[in-house]
Amino acid sequence: MIRYLTAGESHGPCLTAILEGVPAGLKITEEYLNKELHRRQYSFGRGERLQYIEKDRVKVLSGIRWGETLGSPISFQIENRDWENWEKIMSLLEADRSEKFRLTRPRPGHADLVGVLKFDRKDTRDILERASARETAARTAVGSVCKRLLEELGVQVYSWVVEIGGIEAHVGNLSPEEAFALAENSPVRCPDKKAEEKMVAAIKEAKAAGDTLGGVYSVVAVGCPVGLGSHTHWDRKLDGRLAQALLSIQAHKGVEIGRGFEMSRSKGSNVHDEIFYGAGRGFFRKSNNAGGIEGGMTNGEPIVARAAVKPLASLRRPLRSVNIDTKEEMTAEIVRSDVCPVASAAVIGEMVVAIALADAMKGKFGSDSLREMQDHLTRYREHIKNF
Repeated sequence: MIRYLTAGESHGPCLTAILEGVPAGLKITEEYLNKELHRRQYSFGRGERLQYIEKDRVKVLSGIRWGETLGSPISFQIENRDWENWEKIMSLLEADRSEKFRLTRPRPGHADLVGVLKFDRKDTRDILERASARETAARTAVGSVCKRLLEELGVQVYSWVVEIGGIEAHVGNLSPEEAFALAENSPVRCPDKKAEEKMVAAIKEAKAAGDTLGGVYSVVAVGCPVGLGSHTHWDRKLDGRLAQALLSIQAHKGVEIGRGFEMSRSKGSNVHDEIFYGAGRGFFRKSNNAGGIEGGMTNGEPIVARAAVKPLASLRRPLRSVNIDTKEEMTAEIVRSDVCPVASAAVIGEMVVAIALADAMKGKFGSDSLREMQDHLTRYREHIKNF
């Protein structure tokens, strides 16, 4: 089993994470992890903090020695470099408490109001600091390790943006590898150059208006063997686990696998992927409407997921709200934020999918070392091919 925990507040001293279950013998470096953190951090539409203040670097505190995992828990630390400006605001000391730091006007669409009611707090900062998407930097570090594990098991995970602010990209017949390569060179992670230009213009327009934009991105995993997940219990179905992983990311409101909602508007004869067999190849499909998952299990085709990201709740032109102390109507707090996080969200989605898939691989081929895990997978692939 692969599991993890993250801790830390958006403006606290650091973010931390602990990852358990990665087999021994996986080669990995901080340089690789930092490269993935960089991909999450820099994209068009991000706020000033991400572009100029925070330059994320991960420090591995345990679980890796001489460039290889040990099989023990891996712990990470990512420093918040803006901490020196927030030390009094986020202080541990009662003596530093000050009314001037208290936030009392919750933002519609954010965790602010629900959080203060649930946890009986009088300051929305007690909620928003942890609810912030800053936490995903820690998840990106965790996901990067899982991505490396999947690579050693023959699985690649890709992502790209397909829509921002209602502007749709057209990927056409590009392979996942081709779409990903184009997205990596796009400021909004979009493989369609014409759509990219329109998306950039829309983000600029939203920023000028003090508004925010959402969108949709795709995550595709290639190389997964048949049979990850299970049909036997609700919590073992892989599509359910992927949906939970993606919806757990801040500001995410929808997930579909394969053609998803579009399939509900079609006839069964038009959407189900017919089965074929080839000597030396085994069973396969010529279409992939199911998005690589049938009955909660992988069917050998690429896993295709799409996630919807809502416009962020932190607006430069804030919406109406109510002061939690006086109950007076007034505008919500203005909190520093992104205009459009969709491009970075695609990278985060890539990471949480990698975590879920690595966990499924460990559940199916689990062992204490990477070499043993690879041996189990090789024998299983041969069995499936010769079934």
